[in-house]
Amino acid sequence: MLALYRIVDAFFLVYTLLIVVRIFLSWIPHDYTLFIFNFIYDVTEPVLDIFRRLIPVRVNLPLDFSPLLAIIALQLLKSLLLNLIGKFI
Repeated sequence: MLALYRIVDAFFLVYTLLIVVRIFLSWIPHDYTLFIFNFIYDVTEPVLDIFRRLIPVRVNLPLDFSPLLAIIALQLLKSLLLNLIGKFI
């Protein structure tokens, strides 16, 4: 069970880091055809799309808060799962 605890913890850490990397990539020009950029966008887009549908971007304020909401939700889900796993250790 300790191995499962560490795997879940590592998964959420890596996914959160991928979202943070995507945030930084949105600020700099880069080649979208490179594999690493496609990978980051393909992996993070399903989660971010859920939050984009909840909070649409306003025309006069083009800020996307979906990464922030996704990170908060991921941390809450991580805490919940790790608490459940921790009860069985």
